[in-house]
Amino acid sequence: MLQRIQTIYLLLAAGVSAGLIFVFHLWITDTGEKVFATDNNYVYGAFLVSALYSIISIFRYKKRKLQFVLGQLNIILNFFLLGFFVYRSLNVSGETAVSEKGIGMLLPIVSIVLLALANKAIKKDEELVKSVDRLR
Repeated sequence: MLQRIQTIYLLLAAGVSAGLIFVFHLWITDTGEKVFATDNNYVYGAFLVSALYSIISIFRYKKRKLQFVLGQLNIILNFFLLGFFVYRSLNVSGETAVSEKGIGMLLPIVSIVLLALANKAIKKDEELVKSVDRLR
């Protein structure tokens, strides 16, 4: 389980989704307040669900197809998060609510890249197992 590269990718994705949201702010309001993911319940919940999908996917190493599907669902969830951040930052007229964008808005991109690398490694493992089964 831990010797597989996709486990490392999934652990890093879970760390980005669950750990870095407390470190990096999403944006700064016009009053100078830093807004973190914990300040918005929907965003906080989406980040935690993303981390939970990554952790569950790690422990489903015997069921590679389910692991792959969980990775795809996690990527879709992170795309929704990214879309929300883009909508939030571009749709505000006159920048009344969002004054300065934070680096926390880029966390879903990092998570998507790590999950895509994990899915690529899972697919490679599945193909390896299929090729060994053909030899038997």
